[in-house]
Amino acid sequence: MPTVINEIEARVLGSLVEKQLTTPEYYPLTLNALTAACNQKSNRDPVMSLGETEILAAIDSLRDKNLVYLYYGSSSRAVKYKHMLPKVLELDEPAVAVMTLLLLRGAQTVGELRGRSDRLFEFGSLPEVQETLDTLADRDEPLVVRLERQPGQKESRYAHLLSGPAEPTPVVREQVQTSAAVSGNKIEDLEKEIARLSDEVSELRSQFNEFQKQFE
Repeated sequence: MPTVINEIEARVLGSLVEKQLTTPEYYPLTLNALTAACNQKSNRDPVMSLGETEILAAIDSLRDKNLVYLYYGSSSRAVKYKHMLPKVLELDEPAVAVMTLLLLRGAQTVGELRGRSDRLFEFGSLPEVQETLDTLADRDEPLVVRLERQPGQKESRYAHLLSGPAEPTPVVREQVQTSAAVSGNKIEDLEKEIARLSDEVSELRSQFNEFQKQFE
């Protein structure tokens, strides 16, 4: 499996890639700019409220994985940060766009990825997005995985695997728990019904025995 990163590291890495592609004039990012990018309310799921201490810890971890490095420009003393995602994972431009969206917004359908990718990479069609996802999923060390369709959904979603095996979403977990609770209630109801019927059979047997005694 690829190098495992946590949720905060995924947000930091995704934010660096996004800003490089959408606002290259402000890239590399200062700590303040990176913090704002990680915490912005648009194009993020979930929305986070990270402090500089958390982001610096994530940067240190990403540096150990060679995914981020410090940049010291000649015109400024402020430390800035750059990513190495395409080089480390050997990604082309379409794959970088897809991975960035998955890092920033979690599991998404092919249609959602195409609709949200225009500022990162211009896919010409849904099949182009699907082809990119298939390539990422078919690598020796897969970077994405197709998730099972949730009840009521027409399309499957895809999730990145940089944070390890994809876990069921809270909605899925809630549905599983609800289903288990319903099944448990049904079993309890059946047990009560069986006990009631058993009592009735015992009562009928007793009445029948009393009825037979009248003819003895």
